[in-house]
Amino acid sequence: MELRQLYYFVKVAKKEHVTQAAEELHVAQSAVSRQIHQLEEELGVQLFLQKGRNVQLTPAGQLFLKRAEVILGDLERAVLEIHEFMDPYLGEIRLGFPHSLGIQLIPQVVSEFRKLHPNVKFKFKQGMYPSLIREIVKGEVDIAFISPCPQQHEQVIGEVLLTEELYAVVPPNHILARESTIRLDALANEKFVLFSEGYSLRPIVWEACLEAGFTPEIGFEGEETETIRGLVAAGMGVSLLPEMALYPAGGQLMPVKVKVTSPRVTRTIGLIRRSNQKMPLVAQVFHKFLLEFFKKRRES
Repeated sequence: MELRQLYYFVKVAKKEHVTQAAEELHVAQSAVSRQIHQLEEELGVQLFLQKGRNVQLTPAGQLFLKRAEVILGDLERAVLEIHEFMDPYLGEIRLGFPHSLGIQLIPQVVSEFRKLHPNVKFKFKQGMYPSLIREIVKGEVDIAFISPCPQQHEQVIGEVLLTEELYAVVPPNHILARESTIRLDALANEKFVLFSEGYSLRPIVWEACLEAGFTPEIGFEGEETETIRGLVAAGMGVSLLPEMALYPAGGQLMPVKVKVTSPRVTRTIGLIRRSNQKMPLVAQVFHKFLLEFFKKRRES
């Protein structure tokens, strides 16, 4: 059995398509099919079933996938440990974060860290709350920013870095755009532009509206901060967004932000890591840097 066979098998299992797997691996489809066939012959079981143009794991394939991912994960960590042994600041940090933090916060902290350790590499993974938790548990990322920060989780340790206020955002020509502060119930009759199901900001906004005494009417839904921001600016509705999602984007029409006094709407931003496994040394250095960075930020 060869490592190449395991790599090919895992890629096909994830893509559920031999041709797409081959394209990502930059090899011929026939080479992938041949390696999978040889792996099945050596194991004496069928790993995939054909399902139209796609493939589907057999029960034996599902069992083997779990073990193959562990083997490849252990190998990747072993390589990182060797690199760290030679020089801990030549390693790679696998960092996860939600899309809303990628506009300003992530570039800022990575830039500051690389001023101290310019040779450290980063591998970024954006995702929603459930996928970030899952990737930490599976060991696909070393450390992740997340919002809200989980209070209790058997396999994840979380630490709150900051609490951020959410602002009402309205179109530039809206009657409330000239106000410095509003109560949230002033938006009770407006159509809301919200994040889609699964995004952590959606329930925060929804629960705040219920606390203010009304159920928000959804006009549009989106999956990216720029989409929400742009739709509001274009007059398609109102929303609530954290301040760091409202930094001006070149050439983009921007909504007007208004402070909400009642109820006060906030979100926590935290840092999570696996509770049952030690992080790579370079990730530990980055973790310590982040805790100190946000401590100074809170105190300033």
